[in-house]
Amino acid sequence: MRRLHIIDGTFELYRAHFSKRPPKTSPGGLDVKGTAGVMASLMSLLADPVEAVTHIAVAFDNPIESFRNDLFAGYKTGEGMDPVLARQMDLVEDAVRALGITVWSMARYEADDALATAAAIYATEVDQVRIMTPDKDLGQCVVGDKVVQVDRIRQRIIDEQGVWSRNGVSPACIPDWLALVGDSADGIPGLAGFGAKSAAGLLNAFGSLEEIPADARLWPVRGASRLADTLAREREAVLLYKQLATLIRDVPLAESLADLEWQGAPRAQFFDFAASLGGITMRPKRFTTA
Repeated sequence: MRRLHIIDGTFELYRAHFSKRPPKTSPGGLDVKGTAGVMASLMSLLADPVEAVTHIAVAFDNPIESFRNDLFAGYKTGEGMDPVLARQMDLVEDAVRALGITVWSMARYEADDALATAAAIYATEVDQVRIMTPDKDLGQCVVGDKVVQVDRIRQRIIDEQGVWSRNGVSPACIPDWLALVGDSADGIPGLAGFGAKSAAGLLNAFGSLEEIPADARLWPVRGASRLADTLAREREAVLLYKQLATLIRDVPLAESLADLEWQGAPRAQFFDFAASLGGITMRPKRFTTA
């Protein structure tokens, strides 16, 4: 079975940095706990017989800002980012390459856009695409059980039915749903008064934001009059939020599927990089001589 595992490396770096892992300092005095944690997490994934990785890539936001910051001043930025994390953004990409894994370093686009593009273009070539992040916005990429999300923290697979259960709408409606309810992780505020249930009720009834009628008497939700007034007043803003939440699926990725096949870690590169971190205890399950 051929599986493509695509990973939000920025999320993994944050998770590793703020985890309960012991501290890790390089010989040069740099805090590399997050980078070492990402390497350990990826090696664990590669060795997991349940995940059975055959093809893999990791995408990073480097820098955090993207074209979406040009559209909306309130969108997420790197402002306030822990300097310890910021100093590891290039380093962690080198760490992933030292494991023999393809890196997509995003500048104008975001890591999520790379994952969405990969899910779209490689799905027909593999048995399953596994998007290794629980972020709700990636739910828009889920297709049946062909393209799924994997929440490794909660050990949960989110297929198309899982998106319905989690969000109350189909994958296609996720950008509309996030536009209404907001997404604090990305700085999308949503509209006041709209909760998960009211947003889902409207989208299931009318299909998209653009098709929701102005007449509140047609709305199958509680507080329809008040919510309709809010939507009418904020319609331009909410359509912008939908644009922000909609992932790009044509990011220029140069690799063929064959390029993403994991052959093993390049031995010399891996051990040189491990030494630069002050040594690491784990080893990849397979090496190449390159």
